[in-house]
Amino acid sequence: MLIQVDHLNKSFVNRKRKAGIMGSIAGLFSAQKEYIHAVKDISFNIGRGELVGYLGPNGAGKSTTIKMLTGILRASSGLIRIDGLNPEKNRKEIARKLGVVFGQKTQLWWDLPVEESYDLLRTIYKIPQRQFRDRLDYFVDLLKMEDFLGQQTRKLSLGQRMRADLAASLLHDPPILFLDEPTIGLDIITKDTVRKTIKQLNQEKQITVVLTTHDMEDIEYLASRLILLDRGQVQYDGQLKDFIANYQKEKVVSLHLEQETDAGFLLERGFHLLTEPRGQYLEVRLKVDESVSNLIATLSEHGAKIQEISVGKQDLTETLKKIYAGKNLEL
Repeated sequence: MLIQVDHLNKSFVNRKRKAGIMGSIAGLFSAQKEYIHAVKDISFNIGRGELVGYLGPNGAGKSTTIKMLTGILRASSGLIRIDGLNPEKNRKEIARKLGVVFGQKTQLWWDLPVEESYDLLRTIYKIPQRQFRDRLDYFVDLLKMEDFLGQQTRKLSLGQRMRADLAASLLHDPPILFLDEPTIGLDIITKDTVRKTIKQLNQEKQITVVLTTHDMEDIEYLASRLILLDRGQVQYDGQLKDFIANYQKEKVVSLHLEQETDAGFLLERGFHLLTEPRGQYLEVRLKVDESVSNLIATLSEHGAKIQEISVGKQDLTETLKKIYAGKNLEL
């Protein structure tokens, strides 16, 4: 396994003190300690070439886990191995095996042109000149970066900086890529470019990708496996397609009626409307195994004529919201 995590735990100590000057002075000698358990007995393995969505609500322990995997934080207990190496003892060796992209931070030098930042990274990672040029040319073409290689990082748009950061994280040819909110704040076109690049790299070069994001479109487009974290513990670890099959318990029926209709009668019959009851376009939530025929019959009974109807699955975001809220879903 390329990434091995076994019974991993991380706790932080929060020192409490009373308010005011006297409380501050007393806290120097006898502060009350509170232990915060950010990660609790996590275990998982990730193989070469996997593309894994690592999800959870804010405060679930995602960032803490990634920081331990990269050697930034020391685990309280448990085992971590990155390609057989211990992050606490082999930080330099592991750094060469990892690429990391944080959506709201940059690893480029703020006042330098992008290409000069890349040259510094070449020196840091001791990349042979020819390999460096080949890789840089590859990413410039793949990410369409020709127009801004000579610009200072601080003058780049968010989309340009994200593409530049993605290339920077991969110049030393790491087998593992950690992505934290890689499409946050990006426009539709740039999001599509970044997603396609990640998928292409995963498929062509067998780069192992661990993706943390709140954008479920990233997960649905990229990930094949899902690890769901909540309150510091793994709640689900399996294939994304199995998660969708097992936990998306509802479907959405979209209706285009021939004319505007007051569909309050649907509420009276117990149907769950996702739109305002009065209108020409309605969305109704049904159980996955519930027939649409009852809905159609009720509309017909009240004189509402259907011009167009479509049935789709509940959005993945809504499913995860319910899981985070603990609503009727057993993991």
